[in-house]
Amino acid sequence: MALFRAFTVLALQGFGGVLAVAQRELVEKRGWLSKAEFVELLAISQVLPGPNVVNISLMIGDRFFGLRGAAAALAGMFALPCVIVLSLAAVSEQLLAHPAMAGALRGMGAVAAGLILATGLKLLGSLRGNVMGRLLCLLLGTATIIAVAVLRWPLIWVVLGLGSMGMVMAWWRLRELR
Repeated sequence: MALFRAFTVLALQGFGGVLAVAQRELVEKRGWLSKAEFVELLAISQVLPGPNVVNISLMIGDRFFGLRGAAAALAGMFALPCVIVLSLAAVSEQLLAHPAMAGALRGMGAVAAGLILATGLKLLGSLRGNVMGRLLCLLLGTATIIAVAVLRWPLIWVVLGLGSMGMVMAWWRLRELR
């Protein structure tokens, strides 16, 4: 029941992405994961199909209670948010006609971007233990921001190109350590 409640609360705190909230809730508030464990689960969740936070909820649920825990965490992520979204969809035509609603949605986008940036800054400390080292990680992150925000490259090519480059660099460094 704790998993269901925790992930319901987590899902209700985010709009369009709860990664920043997940880090605060799971690492700082509940202490279920260390920062390093959170980064590891995030890395795995990004490779798996589906939303990252949903994948993280499944892995945490499985870690604590197996299949039942994974199901409880997943249900917590979806149950109440689905009810809210379906209710809003029923009245969306009337709501979206108001200019204030469009402004509110733009504001939520800015808040979400700020939360993601804040989470990235909080997790910078975990780069100390990264096999590639802090400098290479920061260079790769900077290249990603430039490719997406400045050059406006399609995200698929950025992920395939820079993601592959990062994987090769990590593999190379791990090979050197053996």
